Amino acid sequence: MTDLAENTTSTGTLTVAVVGAGGKMGMRVSNNLAKSAFTVRYAENSPAGVERVRAAGRDVVPAADAVADADVVVLAVPDVVLGKVSEDLVPRMKDGSVLLTLDPAAAYAGLLAQREGVAQACAHPCHPSVFLERRTDEEYADTFGGIAAAQEVVAALQVEDEAVRALAEQVITTIYAPVIAVHWVTVKQLAVLEPTLVETIACMIGELLQEALEETVTTAGVPAEAARAMLWGHVGIALTNALRGSNPFSEACHTAMAYGRESIVKEDWKKIFRDEELDTVIARMLKIDAVRR
Repeated sequence: MTDLAENTTSTGTLTVAVVGAGGKMGMRVSNNLAKSAFTVRYAENSPAGVERVRAAGRDVVPAADAVADADVVVLAVPDVVLGKVSEDLVPRMKDGSVLLTLDPAAAYAGLLAQREGVAQACAHPCHPSVFLERRTDEEYADTFGGIAAAQEVVAALQVEDEAVRALAEQVITTIYAPVIAVHWVTVKQLAVLEPTLVETIACMIGELLQEALEETVTTAGVPAEAARAMLWGHVGIALTNALRGSNPFSEACHTAMAYGRESIVKEDWKKIFRDEELDTVIARMLKIDAVRR
């Protein structure tokens, strides 16, 4: 792996295969790879996906052909089929290549096919921070990341190897560009971040806020525009106060917050950080009986 990493870093001749190139994430990563100096192969099975890839001016090749000579294979397919897809493609990959997935669930659950000579990496975007200083209309419009607004990325290797890390990071910083930094953690730590921290907690709270907004309008009768303005502004200041300590909450606010915890949050909520709970939620996400790790 060391020789390969050094060669591709110095010459820019890296070959990347994107499997699932016509899906939501597949199109996102392909759009950035198409701007790079890499040689890129695009593979897609669904007719609608093939149409999207071709509409973007890219050729579609069979997955087996795409991965055969690739230095890095990006699996941009749904989590629930990652195991099956990897079982088909990993044996076809060349020695010294890297299998890169975009979500840690399948890697953590032990569903990805493995073989000697093929390393595995996973990298998930953090998305542009709510605290990111944006200067252009394009940056403001890019809420997801990967277009104009800068973001950070968290990545993991199945087995720590500096050459593999260097090779994978070339692709990671390209598919999620513009990238501020790549933070390397373990596969398990990445699984704790996604889903536990950001989906089980943060995304759930986001949906709860939307439900609360609807309840404020439909049950309490507050005009929608007023309720939305109050909530959106206070979400911003709440995050700033809680996460950055910019402007401490008032005593009265702390009293209301304590009431909210008593009324809404279960006392044992931190159990979701236990290993067995992580296994449970990932098994549900992947629609399997249990993780295999």
